[in-house]
Amino acid sequence: MNLKKLNIIIGREYLNKVKKKSFLLTTFGVPVLLVGAYALMIYIMLGAKDETKTVAVNDPSGIVMPFMENNDVLTFEDFTHIPVDSMKNCLSDYGVDILLSVSPLDSVARTVTARTYSEKPLGIESKEAIERRISNAIEDYRIRSYDIKGLEDILADVKVDISLLSYTVDEEGNEQISQSEVFMIISMVLAMALYMFIALFSGMVMNSVIEEKSSRVVEVLVSSVSSTELMFGKIIGVALVALTQFTLWIVLSGAVIIGISSFVGIDKFVDSGATETVMEMQGMDAVPGLDIAALTDTTATAAADSLAAPTGIEAVFGTVASLNYPLIILSFLIYFIFGYLLYASLFAAIASSGESAADTQQLQIPVTVPLLIGFFIAFYAFKAPDSAIVWWGSVIPFTSPIVMLARIPFGVPALDLILSIALLVLTFVGCAWASAKIYKVGILMYGKKSTFKDLWKWFKQK
Repeated sequence: MNLKKLNIIIGREYLNKVKKKSFLLTTFGVPVLLVGAYALMIYIMLGAKDETKTVAVNDPSGIVMPFMENNDVLTFEDFTHIPVDSMKNCLSDYGVDILLSVSPLDSVARTVTARTYSEKPLGIESKEAIERRISNAIEDYRIRSYDIKGLEDILADVKVDISLLSYTVDEEGNEQISQSEVFMIISMVLAMALYMFIALFSGMVMNSVIEEKSSRVVEVLVSSVSSTELMFGKIIGVALVALTQFTLWIVLSGAVIIGISSFVGIDKFVDSGATETVMEMQGMDAVPGLDIAALTDTTATAAADSLAAPTGIEAVFGTVASLNYPLIILSFLIYFIFGYLLYASLFAAIASSGESAADTQQLQIPVTVPLLIGFFIAFYAFKAPDSAIVWWGSVIPFTSPIVMLARIPFGVPALDLILSIALLVLTFVGCAWASAKIYKVGILMYGKKSTFKDLWKWFKQK
């Protein structure tokens, strides 16, 4: 292979891609779109509230209406004196949007049934709010039916809401807080990003090969360079385009994140939240009936430990700070490079067999299916990162680039990582060699829709 000619092909492919308006648009537009999509998502979550509705309550049981407290969305009015049948078909005449019909109290089962009538289906928020109020009413009725003095206070006192704090301990006994939710999000983001990058840039190689073949430009090119130099020059050129775009995305996204963090003041927010939590816990002696002086030594120690425990936000930021970023970034680059090279060589071989994208659709299926399988396994990885299916998915070369990246945030043994990378590199070398043989013959074949049998025949040619 002539390195000088190979460098010319790489430079040509690289410059052709980076000079296009589409490259500039996606490179500088994607970070802006991501930030915009994130801001839009937050806006929708905060602004997606149901319109204010008036609810007419027909409650012959007498236990539900006292719990129908108004909020920003729902306003409740007592319409027990009006029959349901005469009201449900003409709600607007009564100036209400929803009719809540409660059955008489079942003294045996100590419960009621309820129905709503409205011209439009209820929103989830409104439905859940009404259900919650009815449940509270029934619980209150059942508590009072036991006629035990102070039972309601006892039940309220025994209810707890435990927030489990997880720590990982290394061989030296050092503890680091670890929130599984943070690992899950990072795992999913890494898997999706690598899947999109491999699919996007491998598809770019395929489209480039088909374009040159259909326009007959390839006939001129192979008269000056070998088909192997042409294929690898194209693959490496697109890889450099991908790395350029990827680097710019990191720099631009980092600049946007730093700018937003400076504007919002995340550090102040975290410090404020922690201070408020400590102040609340230090004010325990203000709770009626709680005698701090009567605490035993054990209880006092537990209380002191709870004061030192991180809040939810602190736990998240502590987990993010404890991640092994050099390993994650290095692994991302390794798996992206060799994962891309593996699939790009296969797509290049497939593209050489057809004169249009439609001609190669059938041949693409065996190549795209493993990529999709890896993507689906990666979404299972955060549930059981050490399970058999995830382990095999992170070792098999055709799925390992995506699945292994999904495992890395949870911690991966060095032996697994070395084995996975070694198999990926060896598989790439083998597939690149086979693809080069197919590409050499297929790139000059015209007038026939190729099949797998044809690819096998081209591969066996010397």
